[in-house]
Amino acid sequence: MDTRRVSGRYLARSDAESLATRKDFIRTYLERDVPQFGPRLPAETLGRLWTMLAHGHGTILNASPLAAGLSVSVPTVLRYIDLLADLLLVRRLPPLQANTGKRLVKSPKVYVRDSGIVHALLGIEDYSELAGHPVVGASWEGFVIENLLAVAPDRTMASFYRTAAGAEIDLVLDLPKRGRWAIEIKSGLTPQPQKGFYLACEDLQPKRRLVVYAGEGRYPLSEKVEVIGVRELAAELLD
Repeated sequence: MDTRRVSGRYLARSDAESLATRKDFIRTYLERDVPQFGPRLPAETLGRLWTMLAHGHGTILNASPLAAGLSVSVPTVLRYIDLLADLLLVRRLPPLQANTGKRLVKSPKVYVRDSGIVHALLGIEDYSELAGHPVVGASWEGFVIENLLAVAPDRTMASFYRTAAGAEIDLVLDLPKRGRWAIEIKSGLTPQPQKGFYLACEDLQPKRRLVVYAGEGRYPLSEKVEVIGVRELAAELLD
């Protein structure tokens, strides 16, 4: 996993400078840009919501505790999340609606779309801090999803799959002419999917079963499952 990529540092001379730049972006966006979308839109509340979503990065959306934490109504929270999504700051990944006979999760998962902004909102300065932070796995998951969807063909349908019993696939891609791909996302270099991934694949019978990891290259994990780096998988989607 590339430290500069993960921490959001590209052109900055140091991790501290990178973090300061990203925090300045967040503050400027909220104070200058957000008011253009409505004079009564509370930038401070929206900033707190953005931070709360960073803390819950990659989790199932539950608007009730967010509303309680902000002292606003659930419809108001949902309206603010709509705005963040419209501004391409947040992604709501929908659940797959499949006729599997299982009880499925029906709420979307929510990600802050830029991993560097996730880390800035959480005050994570460098890779060492990130590696010891609870968000590290979800941060990698969101990073992979954004990079894959950025190069996925037109008309690709992206979702996740989760049953009440625990069967789960992080990312399901329904690709034009290439069928359904089930993608598990792991931040380590020796990934091992959980039992829930295999159960979910038995439910959906995808054309491909892939585990995206933080390394380079690819290798078979089993007869049906292949481990692959995000760069290699992105290149396949571009073909």
